[in-house]
Amino acid sequence: MATEEELFASVDALLEEEPQLPSPVERARLREAAGITQARLAAALKTSTQSVKNWENGRSEPKPPRLEAYQRLLKGWAAKYPAPGAPGASTAAPAPAVAPQPEVSATVAGPVEAPPAQAAQTARTAPARPASLPAASPSRPAAKRTAKPVDDPRFPHGPLAVLDGDGSAYGVDGIVLDCPAATVPELVEWTLRESGLGAAKLNRHGKDSDPLIVLTASAAVRLGLPERLEGHEQRRSLRLPEDHPVVRQVAKAKWRLTQRGFGPWARIYRTAQGTRRQCVQLAVLSWDALDERSWPGVAEMEPADVARVLGMYAQRVITPRGSTAVSGLELMTALRPPTRAVQDRATGNWVPGHNPGSLGTEPMDPAPPEATPEHPVVVNSGWTGGFLDEEAYQWVRDVDLLTDEECTLPYAVGLDLNTAFLAAANRLVVGLSAPDHFHAPAFNPKIPGSWLVDLSPIESDPRLPSPFTPSGERPTGPAWYQTHTVAYAQELGHDVHPIEAYLRRETGAYLDPWHDRLRSAYVDTLADLGVTKDLSDTEFLAAMERHKDVDPALTAVLAAVKATVKGGVGKLRERPQGRRYKEGERWPALQRPTWRPDIRAAVISRARVNMHRKLRNMAAMTGLYPLAVLSDCVVYPSPGDSPLDFLPYAASGKPQPGGFRLGPTPGLAKLEGVRSMLWAVGLMEQGLNPARHIKGGDAVLDEGE
Repeated sequence: MATEEELFASVDALLEEEPQLPSPVERARLREAAGITQARLAAALKTSTQSVKNWENGRSEPKPPRLEAYQRLLKGWAAKYPAPGAPGASTAAPAPAVAPQPEVSATVAGPVEAPPAQAAQTARTAPARPASLPAASPSRPAAKRTAKPVDDPRFPHGPLAVLDGDGSAYGVDGIVLDCPAATVPELVEWTLRESGLGAAKLNRHGKDSDPLIVLTASAAVRLGLPERLEGHEQRRSLRLPEDHPVVRQVAKAKWRLTQRGFGPWARIYRTAQGTRRQCVQLAVLSWDALDERSWPGVAEMEPADVARVLGMYAQRVITPRGSTAVSGLELMTALRPPTRAVQDRATGNWVPGHNPGSLGTEPMDPAPPEATPEHPVVVNSGWTGGFLDEEAYQWVRDVDLLTDEECTLPYAVGLDLNTAFLAAANRLVVGLSAPDHFHAPAFNPKIPGSWLVDLSPIESDPRLPSPFTPSGERPTGPAWYQTHTVAYAQELGHDVHPIEAYLRRETGAYLDPWHDRLRSAYVDTLADLGVTKDLSDTEFLAAMERHKDVDPALTAVLAAVKATVKGGVGKLRERPQGRRYKEGERWPALQRPTWRPDIRAAVISRARVNMHRKLRNMAAMTGLYPLAVLSDCVVYPSPGDSPLDFLPYAASGKPQPGGFRLGPTPGLAKLEGVRSMLWAVGLMEQGLNPARHIKGGDAVLDEGE
């Protein structure tokens, strides 16, 4: 006979076991008896409808803390609605509390089999949590519900999810999916077949965004990946070796990796079946997929908060495809797809055709002066005629030109133009076709291209940078300039006579939709942080002072939007990477139709001209001259520690047009930093740029991350 001690040990063992649930069929019966839809149950448990389906057809089981909450709910239902024939069961079926509502399947590719009693269903915006259910675990906080409801029935769970080590996949708007995958191929299959993840195309001629799965360090290890990706090369070029077990698993399952392999951002795909794409994007957080400069603090956030940040970015910009620079470039193509469906006159069939206003599907070689010195166009032709030097300002005024009055002012105040390159892209006409070569053409400011012209005879005020060179120094002879730079010389009253030019006959405002979407993302995110268009200048400065303390997630989205602008422009002229590159070889970026250094030059030329026009107007209106300029930041001497102490205002109190104006929209200014005038002069005497250091960081254009 068993002793009391043995019996107690057996009972304790039972108590320590996982909570036991009724059979899948009984779970479905109890829910239907209560008159609750799968979607409503999923909302109450903060999970997806697909997860509830899986629990009710035996494909997967819930995990803590949902397991305990689900068990408690089923026990309550079992007491109310015992199975027919069970003790205490009534002969009549109980009336449902709420009539079930028909719903649509949440799967992406192929239905999930369910018991006959179940109708196909979809996830919906989750209502408030019932008071009887426990709150989220402290170790896994729920995301704040600020994302917009997903309204595309094909992608009921949003564009992306962040997977942690216990198989919980955190999506937008607080949703959590149960992911049973134990290998990367299983994860890809789950994402495409069951997750309900993805995003609709941004243009009717474009393609839907592939789902993104972000892996935490624990999720990476669970899938057989190393926690860290080590190596001696640049972090962005690191990848798993081809003989790594996970890479072999992917190949064995007949999935493919892109040429960049399995790195921090990996694309796994199969050839599309008809119109259905089969592609999943992976990002590994512990492999530095989210650069701290572009995504400040995001890699250290909880999975639900990472999902919130990336989800907002995906909804306002695009589902991330790599660095913010890569995403900026991908956004251009997504908004201006290279092809559209056209009807073949001979056969009547619909076939891909050129989409007007786009860059097409084939890469285009630049004109020699628009290229880089290592480009095959330059190396193979022996070109020695010089290159465009359309870059952002890096200029410091000669310290000897400071007046005694300026030196006695107490402060140096830095102004920063909001997303200056984005403002320059607005209604910017660029070339869409290949360049044609012309000798001694008449200048036309409406034709985008590169012009060889001598602007050295044009005198400029030494207290201002020259508008024609990024260094601010006066040109010394003929040089190549983009159309906007030459047009500005003409605007200043000078007669220009180009010696030579490479011009494009087909033109268009290619970047317009890119500008509009990123502008909205920037302005809307600032507004969410309390910086709105209706603020007075004093209120605006106060709001900008505290906006970074409002919400770390929104602050990260704002930083990512700004990095997308600069990185996307820089990516238009991505240089070769890697120590093995030899001059004259074609590098991978040249295979893209979006490798367009002429478009990059047009954006930066226009931004620099816009900056100089404001500097010149400020001097005319106020008599003030800048101490230094760096890209979109300018430093002025000031009698006070605020821009309000030197910016020009009319008697009515409104800002004077033409100069720098404060505000939250692209092209307007915000306070960058305040230091003493003594500090600024000290840097200038050392040949250093106060605009670079007034905030404590760089403001240069990062060319192609």
